[in-house]
Amino acid sequence: MPTAIIADDERLMRDLLRTRLSQVWPDLEIIGEAKNGDEAVQLVDELKPDLTFLDIRMPGKTGMEAARDIGDASQVVFVTAYDQYAVEAFERGAIDYVLKPPEPERLKITVERLKERLATPAQAATASVNVSDTVTAMLSQLAEKIAAPKPKYLQWIQASIGQDLRMIPVEEILFFRSDEKYTCVQTEKFEALIRKPVRDLAEELDPSLFWQIHRATLVNVNAIEGVTRDIRGRHLVLIKGRQEKLEVSRSFLHLFKQM
Repeated sequence: MPTAIIADDERLMRDLLRTRLSQVWPDLEIIGEAKNGDEAVQLVDELKPDLTFLDIRMPGKTGMEAARDIGDASQVVFVTAYDQYAVEAFERGAIDYVLKPPEPERLKITVERLKERLATPAQAATASVNVSDTVTAMLSQLAEKIAAPKPKYLQWIQASIGQDLRMIPVEEILFFRSDEKYTCVQTEKFEALIRKPVRDLAEELDPSLFWQIHRATLVNVNAIEGVTRDIRGRHLVLIKGRQEKLEVSRSFLHLFKQM
């Protein structure tokens, strides 16, 4: 049974990758997880995994630096949101380079490459780490994404529902509402939790789609049914199809003058 470790500083992304790998490669055993490059190098030394799935941008030792230290001790696959490192990744001997969030269909291609490499260890040990025709072919699969303009704002949210991880497109989210510890992510069908505060989300979401109406609340403009006032004179946002009424702070009332 092949073994692997996962290194990523985001727990939700480690959980997602573990889940997706179990779907496309049930026989693969994940024997360890690391939160940074230093831990990844240490785990490879201790556990001797066949494969190492590395994020590139991590605190401390980066994925690239970790790959250099790991060398031939484990086959490396980079899983990252930053496609500009593709050529360097292959130059460091990476078997593949997968963009976040890792989609099952793309991981199936990676799994086939890994199985082929593990089946011919002698050939893998003597393989050159320079960019070859095979690597060029791999890079061509990234060309469309590399050439495409980078989204300026968040396109999806990683959120927990019990023990499960969900990848939620932002346009499906009705509103975000924070308490002292968590931020609630509300869609039409379910509620999920994240740890990112509203003040950070407000900087990362498209302001034309999400309005901050309170220090603890962001609302999807397309989900707003109207605005009302209660007997205390507070302004409340009505959400389409729901009973919740979200309070509007005075400093954000100007958003509704046009309505």
